[in-house]
Amino acid sequence: MIDREVLEETFKLAVDYFDGIESRHVGAVKSVKELRKDLVMNLPENGEDPMEVIRDMATKVDGGLVASPGPRYFGFVTGGAVPASLAADWLTSVWDQNGVLSISSPASGVVEEIVSDWILDLLGLPHTASVGLVTGCQMANFTCLAAARHEVLRSRGWDVEKQGLTGAPKVHIIVGAEAHATLINALKMLGFGTDNITTLPVDDQGRMSLSELEKIIKSCSGPIIVNAQAGNVNTGAFDHCGEIINIAHRHGAWVHVDGAFGLWGRITPILAEETKGIEKADSWATDAHKWLNVPYDSGIAIVANEAAHRASMALKAPYYIAAPEEVRDPSQWVPESSRRARGFALYGAIRSLGREGVREIVERNCRQARLMASLLAEDPNVEILNEVILNQILVRFLPFEGNDAGYFTRQVTSLVQEEGTCWAGGSRWNDMDAMRISVSNWATTDEDIRISAQAIRRVLSRLIQ
Repeated sequence: MIDREVLEETFKLAVDYFDGIESRHVGAVKSVKELRKDLVMNLPENGEDPMEVIRDMATKVDGGLVASPGPRYFGFVTGGAVPASLAADWLTSVWDQNGVLSISSPASGVVEEIVSDWILDLLGLPHTASVGLVTGCQMANFTCLAAARHEVLRSRGWDVEKQGLTGAPKVHIIVGAEAHATLINALKMLGFGTDNITTLPVDDQGRMSLSELEKIIKSCSGPIIVNAQAGNVNTGAFDHCGEIINIAHRHGAWVHVDGAFGLWGRITPILAEETKGIEKADSWATDAHKWLNVPYDSGIAIVANEAAHRASMALKAPYYIAAPEEVRDPSQWVPESSRRARGFALYGAIRSLGREGVREIVERNCRQARLMASLLAEDPNVEILNEVILNQILVRFLPFEGNDAGYFTRQVTSLVQEEGTCWAGGSRWNDMDAMRISVSNWATTDEDIRISAQAIRRVLSRLIQ
């Protein structure tokens, strides 16, 4: 049996970490070289005392941890973890359930059923859609696009699960020029090489051109998959999804929406114009560790055509006895067998927040993004590059005479990370270097925004003087 003292010590270490998260230097303070020096050791021949292992590991990794669960981490569209989801995730590890089949964990299976219904309700998507809980949005995109591949080829008389892609009708893949890299990776893993992807031009905020879509889709003969985006990773902009779906469906195309974080905008009427028509798509991918603020390992794949979803994912093995029709086996909707029981953390988050709690986080973070942009824009050496309609801010720093703006922006970004009050990453937008600020954490307050904006401007001021 596990040593109770080890669990109690681990709990203490975890609580101590969270107690200091708000005052912690947000970035790592140890280099990779220093971490290797502290942590690298020969493989032990004999086991060590678990208590000492945990204490030693916690001490030695501490300087290399990034305070991404904290309220002033604005990198990579990363949420934190609301208390109930974190607690449920701890219990998930203790319970150690394999979420592959209902029979392997009836509790996990039922909770996934409940959570799936709640997610569809929150996002205003068809209640007849099927849901799979995967690792992250890349695998959510993969799962949805596997269902799309199945259906568009099935409609042309081709069984891709049986016959493979060799000799199959050509599938036309259409994306916008600002499609996220994880979507492209998912397409590559499904056998759609990048040479076979048609990339459409976008506007100055990254939205796919409707006129070009109409023109290209008319020229396609054969099955078509169109990929739209809800929430550009740089600007936060939404493709005109409703219009894209109307155009695509007139030509019999499948429409997939990559909505890693932007799909959560469906919950607020403030973003109704941006998210209008998304519910008419054929599949949707999102990530709960972003705006739902659930720990990592929380991607969500949603498919309107349940039969296509199941046909592309269903597990078949000699030892697998199909569950009765009324029982939901999680393995029928995901590309995994042994898998974490992901529903518990989602259950904790959604039940503790409710619809209004999720809405409040989304609306508050959007408002805080606008606040951050306005505070930074007060400085004449700051340029905001995007329309701040969601939670993303793109910032360019204008140097004193004779300096390159790209180099200067990278320098400011690096020094802000080093200063440690907040953390924001760098990006490229329209061939320009930029600082990208993503406000996605449930714990972020308006004061955190003000403190962070002041810190960024202090760094900038020191460089300009």
